[in-house]
Amino acid sequence: MKKGVDFSNFKKVIVIVVIAIIAGILITGSFYSIREEEQAVVCTFGSPQAVTTPGLHFKIPIIQTVKKVSTTINGFSIGYNSTGDGDEALMITSDYNFLHVDFYAEYRVTDPVKALYASEDPVEILKNIAQNCIRTTIGSYTVDSVLTTGKNEIQSNIKQMIIDKLEVYDIGIQLVNITIQDAEPPTEEVSMAFKEVETAKQGKETSVNNANKYRNEEIPAAEAEADRIIQAAEAQKQERINEANGQVARFNSLYEEYVNYPAVTKQRMFYETMEDVLPGLKVVIQSSDGEVNTMLPLDSFFGNMTVNQTVPADDTNTEDK
Repeated sequence: MKKGVDFSNFKKVIVIVVIAIIAGILITGSFYSIREEEQAVVCTFGSPQAVTTPGLHFKIPIIQTVKKVSTTINGFSIGYNSTGDGDEALMITSDYNFLHVDFYAEYRVTDPVKALYASEDPVEILKNIAQNCIRTTIGSYTVDSVLTTGKNEIQSNIKQMIIDKLEVYDIGIQLVNITIQDAEPPTEEVSMAFKEVETAKQGKETSVNNANKYRNEEIPAAEAEADRIIQAAEAQKQERINEANGQVARFNSLYEEYVNYPAVTKQRMFYETMEDVLPGLKVVIQSSDGEVNTMLPLDSFFGNMTVNQTVPADDTNTEDK
């Protein structure tokens, strides 16, 4: 008679294997790791708690569950490029012009608990908020501002508006930046018209720059000419002053001579005046004893000054040639 199969040892092996499997599951499920660009949310009986420290962490198997959230910067498009048509990008400005405007928004998770449990889809909420703020802001600017000079201001206003609304909704994500990727009129005809306007503006700026350049070149030349004229006038003024001072000194000298010898000085002044008026005039004086002296030119007069003073006025005989 054959012996029956001994199942006791087989059962022990099965139990050991099952226990080992369970132990392995429990051990491997007791640890989790967080990378630098991640945060985790640990739920204990439905109560979430954020874990933000990178590295290896312990959790209670089965009782606690872990969900990881990326904290890197992510983004999405708002406008034509994100939908494939122009409906989302088509916007109206304050002067009732239509434009296609494409934005790109960047965001990141700041509170993983709220990002997972405060709303069903926080990114979709952010996108709806952004679209609302974009249309509101674009609607308060003219088409020229949106296409050219007002882009930076528009981006800044939209960003601040979105940030303010995210603080109210408090969904655990933060807007990092939002930029205008592209802005253009909806039709080719309007686009060409805007390009012509832009070309005219550039031509205006070129003309203004050329005018400023010409002004900057001419003003120094005019200032230099003005300085030259002023310097010449100053020199002429000083020359006139020196000449006047010389005339005054000469007059004072003549006056002193006149005080001492009035008759002789008067006669000398007469002869000098006649020599100036009639440069070729010669004055010859003949005395009573027949001596002849030349009075003009004055060189000979000064040489015979002593003799002339002794000649009586009644005995002179003046001959003009």
